[in-house]
Amino acid sequence: MWGGKRRLYAATKFILYTAAGSLFILIGGLIMAFYNSNEFTFDFQLLINKKYPLELEIIVYLSFLIAYAVKLPIIPFHTWLPDTHGEAHYSTCMLLAGILLKMGAYGLIRINMELLPHAHSFFAPWLVIVGAIQIVYAALTSLSQRNLKRRIAYSSVSHMGFVLIGIGSITNLGLNGAILQMISHGLIGASLFFLAGISYDRTRTLVLDQMGGIGTSMPKIFTLFSSCSMASLALPGMSGFIAELMIFLGVIDNPNYSFLFKIIIIIIQGIGIILTPIYLLSMLRQMFYGYKFSNTLTPYLMDAGPREIFILICLFFPIIGIGIYPNFVLSIWNSKVNFILSNNFF
Repeated sequence: MWGGKRRLYAATKFILYTAAGSLFILIGGLIMAFYNSNEFTFDFQLLINKKYPLELEIIVYLSFLIAYAVKLPIIPFHTWLPDTHGEAHYSTCMLLAGILLKMGAYGLIRINMELLPHAHSFFAPWLVIVGAIQIVYAALTSLSQRNLKRRIAYSSVSHMGFVLIGIGSITNLGLNGAILQMISHGLIGASLFFLAGISYDRTRTLVLDQMGGIGTSMPKIFTLFSSCSMASLALPGMSGFIAELMIFLGVIDNPNYSFLFKIIIIIIQGIGIILTPIYLLSMLRQMFYGYKFSNTLTPYLMDAGPREIFILICLFFPIIGIGIYPNFVLSIWNSKVNFILSNNFF
């Protein structure tokens, strides 16, 4: 009923990917529930005290990792995301960006890190490497997209690379930064998809090449879109800046990684941070500057109404608040982070 012309293809692909990923969660969960126990249980308090042979722990870790690689997503399991975002109604995109993607990262932290610490120590450097590659790859791919929602979708994939690096850092700063990035991107991503949706309601197009000059007709949407884009590119004073800075420092803080490894990862992260404003500012230029759209299709477009402004303010205020005083939210989960990091990582 809702969505683009290829909505059935996107929905089918989404179902197949998530169902296949969930199967690996089931396999890993059953192994943990049955292993070395007379009682079948999924109780976290009991599972956290179980000890596994390293080979079995790695197998279980891989099972969960494949599942969360689909949900986070991690390349190369990310291809469902641009198709789904590109075809879904913007309300669905807000739920995907704000909640669903974070479930993969949550699972990596609560299950892979907390319950399988030895296997996580083995895979952590690879998570950092894949995360760094993902940041640059998705940023370059986003720059090549001509569909507005697909560009924002690949931006989400790129930002999830920072989360992956923070999880792989196994440090207090890095893990706190990863969780903060999850919260930050949930707010920013939902805001951008909402703005993309209300822009489409007025222009009836998502093709960036067909836009241009709508900033004069919709100054409120232009201002809000620009503000949320600045938040997405980690402008200081906003939540994304604090999260990415903590992840940077978290990688540096890990004594088990070599100096050369840290330098390479930091350089790749830096390249990703440079590419982010390129594709976001390019998006703003194509949408709001120039004269193409306003001169050829319609002389007037309705600006954002009170309801839409209220929704965006509710999403944007926490972005500013966290950027100015991050301890307001960091204190919520800091004790849990310390508990997870107290596990016997190699």
